[in-house]
Amino acid sequence: MASLAESSVAPPDKVVPTGLRRQALYLLLGFSAGLPFYMFSTVLTLRLQAHEIGIVVIGFFAWVQLLPTFKFLWAPLLDRYLVPGFGRFWGKRRGWIMLAQLGIFTSMASMAFVSPGDSLPITALFAVLLAFWTTTLEVAADAWRIELAPTQAEQGPVAAANLWGYRTAMVAAGSGALLVADQPDWGWTGAYLAIAAAAFVPFPMLVAMRPDPEGHGNRAGSLAAGLVASVVILLAVTAVTAAIGWVLLGAASGMGISGQTNVTPYVLALCMVPFLIMAAALPKIRNLPPSAPARRSIAIGPYVEFFWRYGFMALALMAFVSIYRMGDVLALNLSKPMIRGLGYSLSEIGRADSYVALVASMTGVALGGWMAARWRQSWALTVGAIFAAIGNFGFVWLAHQPPVEATLYLATALDQFGNGMAGTIFVVYLSLLVDPRHPGAQYAFLSGFAFLLPRLLSGSGGAMVESFNAAGYNGFDIFFVISGVASLAAILFLPLISRARPRPRDDEAEA
Repeated sequence: MASLAESSVAPPDKVVPTGLRRQALYLLLGFSAGLPFYMFSTVLTLRLQAHEIGIVVIGFFAWVQLLPTFKFLWAPLLDRYLVPGFGRFWGKRRGWIMLAQLGIFTSMASMAFVSPGDSLPITALFAVLLAFWTTTLEVAADAWRIELAPTQAEQGPVAAANLWGYRTAMVAAGSGALLVADQPDWGWTGAYLAIAAAAFVPFPMLVAMRPDPEGHGNRAGSLAAGLVASVVILLAVTAVTAAIGWVLLGAASGMGISGQTNVTPYVLALCMVPFLIMAAALPKIRNLPPSAPARRSIAIGPYVEFFWRYGFMALALMAFVSIYRMGDVLALNLSKPMIRGLGYSLSEIGRADSYVALVASMTGVALGGWMAARWRQSWALTVGAIFAAIGNFGFVWLAHQPPVEATLYLATALDQFGNGMAGTIFVVYLSLLVDPRHPGAQYAFLSGFAFLLPRLLSGSGGAMVESFNAAGYNGFDIFFVISGVASLAAILFLPLISRARPRPRDDEAEA
């Protein structure tokens, strides 16, 4: 990675689209990030189920989605360095986006030719790589978005456009992959190859864009240099990921964790660790002077600065963001296996995830963007949480209805509308918590932490369902009731966090 350091103080991109051009750009970037997401989450769970992988192990695969939670570990690199070739010509943000798209394409194409029934660890490796490169694309795009639209009024339309693209792509990937997989001549291999090809479409469009005003070299030479550097980086990341996975699997085996293990108690204990660490460190952080190494550090400085500015209110903020999207995340991993178990075919699920999900999701995103730009944040967040909960309760209702396709459409519409609305409002809220001096790193930290607790619990979702079933209850019913109540629980934090005000920065205090 040392070769990335072509500029230790790489400036932000100077290409600043405005108005409709800016929204069109983020429609495209959202589409790029949304296509692969379902392929390592919802679609993957159905593929595992088709290969008769147990529900507990399917639940474990939700931990692949934990990777975006830890994006703060490498997000400072994206704020600091250029990608060789790509970055020098197209700018820092677009350079990282182009590298990430290559990683997405190669990871998804590799998953196409690996059968989970024959090699579950290799499937997990490529799923993790797909999640890593998808997350890297999001980090670069989010940082650029915050730079281009620093105010609440500007963030609403841009965030909505980004989520329109993101959710359109999720619908295209989810429904398209299932419809292709249900065809005997294509199957799961054809489904993953088709989505990989679609995910690669934005790459040549970015190549054709005008260079950064401060860029160097020519287009062809920069493209060639970027491709060579990308191959090296992709291979290095694959090797490191495989090594880490080998160590983790060995450790889990040594601890006796298997597909029959109830990991929920361990997960709940682990969820408390970040809050204990933050509470212990806050008193010292609050007293750090501007010259303190921790505040000036490239690696941890942006995160220390967040806690320095918000003090103990940061604990309330972190608790709120870790609960707000809880219901959506818990439902994501197990909703499709439950629906499949009710007797719906892959094609029926695919049709529900196409037009119905698209219209409902886009409506929710549009309304959420409008609310986020015009309403008080606390009111917008409250309404978003309520509709997200309704979407989760809809799965409980669906489970007790005859398997009629129209019924599936209604449950899907409720879920996607609530997710779209709550997601847009939440993106704007997180963006406004960020210090403009550290947009990429701090947004990565906040948005990643927001999904740490939900994704940890989601990984034990299969074990929860099995435990409820063993106790004589309907496991899926209780699971989705819990997920809906979790969304509503976030409302309890709003009277407190609505009073959160950041401490003036050092330069502001001096002024």
